Amino acid sequence: MSNMATENAASRRIMSLLDAGSFVEIGGGVTARATDFNMQETKTPGDGVITGYGLIDGNLVYVYSQDASVLGGSIGEMHAKKIVSVYDMAMKMGAPVIGLVDCAGIRLQEATDALDAFGQLYLKQTLASGVVPQITAIFGNCGGGLAALAALTDFTFMEEKSAKLFVNSPNAIPGNTVQKCDTSSAKFQSESAGLVDAVGTEEGILSDIRSLICMLPCNNEEDASYDECTDDLNRLCADIENAAEDTSIALAQISDNGVVFEVKKDYAKDMVTAFIRLNGMTVGAVANRSKVYNENAEVVAEFDGSLSTAGARKAAQFVKFCDSFNIPVLTLTNVTGFDASKCAERNLARETAKLIYAFADATVPKVNVIIGKAYGSAYVAMNSKSIGADMVYAWPDAEIGMMDADLAARIMYPDADRTAQREKAADYRALQSSPASAAGRGYVDAVISPAETRKYIIGAFEMLFTKREDRPAKKHGTV
Repeated sequence: MSNMATENAASRRIMSLLDAGSFVEIGGGVTARATDFNMQETKTPGDGVITGYGLIDGNLVYVYSQDASVLGGSIGEMHAKKIVSVYDMAMKMGAPVIGLVDCAGIRLQEATDALDAFGQLYLKQTLASGVVPQITAIFGNCGGGLAALAALTDFTFMEEKSAKLFVNSPNAIPGNTVQKCDTSSAKFQSESAGLVDAVGTEEGILSDIRSLICMLPCNNEEDASYDECTDDLNRLCADIENAAEDTSIALAQISDNGVVFEVKKDYAKDMVTAFIRLNGMTVGAVANRSKVYNENAEVVAEFDGSLSTAGARKAAQFVKFCDSFNIPVLTLTNVTGFDASKCAERNLARETAKLIYAFADATVPKVNVIIGKAYGSAYVAMNSKSIGADMVYAWPDAEIGMMDADLAARIMYPDADRTAQREKAADYRALQSSPASAAGRGYVDAVISPAETRKYIIGAFEMLFTKREDRPAKKHGTV
């Protein structure tokens, strides 16, 4: 008997996720075939996982949902092979895979058979990466090797109260207890680890997945991520310059009808990564942020405007995803340099290199808008013309150069008095740091009014729609 024959959490989640009446189960009659430890006497309907396909807003998706009422949702040989079969179908059809996870881990009674099937699942996920979008939603336990399963997917969601995600449980970490630091919690995994893209209630998560699927292409060749644009393409973004500090607000002003789907929003908040709509087309947006405002316009977090290790890592992963699925990339640049701390020095060079590589290697249309300061190598890393941006715009008050003009004047003229240094700073600002100076050298394509940002960006992406760009023949890069 299939798991769908009775009402349970696994089937309920599928019904809530998909369009009404669209789900078709695959492999409902499969059960565990192990006989060791009297396993043949245990009923395992569907071997603890419901697999099949259905529609989200008319878009084909493949789904698996683990049933914790069957051996705790543990992964046995047939359980894993059912999921592998779903991946095979998804790659043939070019449709996203969504996993609804609630699992006690690998089934001990099946040992090496379960491990082998689990390895086959890792392989299928690897082969599917960059071919079809993969999404994981965690509602119960997701521990040990299953944590890698979630990390192999493109987007991960966690239920805020009951979900647990871990390689080692909190109490198994030397010197730690769950009371000290619950490393398996949704809060830790979203804010500190950066593995989780969004946290919420079960209903909220399923709704978010539906919204995300509607913004993503179904695979790396076909593009269904277009919607009718009902917004004015020439709409002015009044007072958008006031949102330069919190660029999530600026992106909402630029996007069609304010549509923004932010990913990893609780991690590295100094960097915004989000999907927006421009003329009905999905665009991936990366933006520096120096302040975070809540719905009451109160500042709840503040940053110094530098590029951090976590921010660079977050942005690089996002750009690689966009490039894999032919999603154009927009950047809003406002960066003063690199994060200066002992902690940052451990990984900052490596993560910055990955960010540079992600932008430089991407062949999708790339547009950059400099909305504030753009200093030094950190600016170069943020999708500058030098590393391959197709179009670069700047607001009139932007500053583009090595460093702040006042600091540059003090370094260049250390013996001059304060009045002379101010004069030299003004000269430096006009000759080296102004948008006009950068435009004169070809590093900025146009200096635009902030209010016209939306119009210019849409025009640029329309022009770049048929962009084709080759790269040197190689197996893959090493960065």
